Amino acid sequence: QGRVPLDDISALICNAHGLIYSNTLLVELARRGCPVVLCGKNHMPVGLVCAVDSHHRQGARLDAQAEASMPTRKRLWQQLVRSKLGMQAATLGAYGLPEPPLRALIPKVRSGDAGNLEGVGARRYWRSLFGHGFRRDQAGDGINALLNYGYTILRAIVARHLLATGLHPGLPLHHANDGNALRLVDDLMEPFRPLVDAQVRQLADLGRYEVDAANKRELALMMVRGIRTEEGLSPVSTAIERLCLSLAQVYEKQRKSLALPYDRAESISAWLGGKALVHEVDDDG
Repeated sequence: QGRVPLDDISALICNAHGLIYSNTLLVELARRGCPVVLCGKNHMPVGLVCAVDSHHRQGARLDAQAEASMPTRKRLWQQLVRSKLGMQAATLGAYGLPEPPLRALIPKVRSGDAGNLEGVGARRYWRSLFGHGFRRDQAGDGINALLNYGYTILRAIVARHLLATGLHPGLPLHHANDGNALRLVDDLMEPFRPLVDAQVRQLADLGRYEVDAANKRELALMMVRGIRTEEGLSPVSTAIERLCLSLAQVYEKQRKSLALPYDRAESISAWLGGKALVHEVDDDG
């Protein structure tokens, strides 16, 4: 047991049976823009508690988001898919695995990823990173369960920073599941998913397959280790914040491209072995 200042919490992941919450706690976390993620079986999120009013220009940004043209949304999704493929290639390279099969796909990604090269890359990527017998299964245990938990942390951090920009998480660039209220969150987390994969591969190489306290801690610390971006070395959570802000700026016609992480193997390798960075950044104001 211990005490943690509420201002130091980026997201609260509730992943155990029999948890009890006070309304006061939920209100105070919402006031700070800190999402509370409720997890069910296999460590997958089933609910999210978050703030209603999160930015002083929320109305204007929502208008700009809703008015974004289809060509703009397709162009942004193209950027995200290219970045994801590059980060997947970099993850393979960090483990001494071949990058060219994924790198070759990047220039071929068209607007909106009409050829579904994201899916083509995924098939090549999973076989290479975890072996030919691995299948990504959200209901699975072991590596799959660790991936689920890591993605839940990532999703919560993206949700926090996206809401802080005043954008609506349900108005997507690409994801179109009618039952998903966080479709834009799922769009924006794509380039950072390979960081979760890299961390899970590291745990698996050490024979650590359980979603236990020690592995949860390792996965949570992903967000505070430094990754290379156009702004230099920044914690992953800060890189996510900049991506969300850049999207709002694209919607408001202040810039044309998204702020994305560097997709180089040496960057992933340094990140895997890096220490937590103390880096205080205010939410976009």
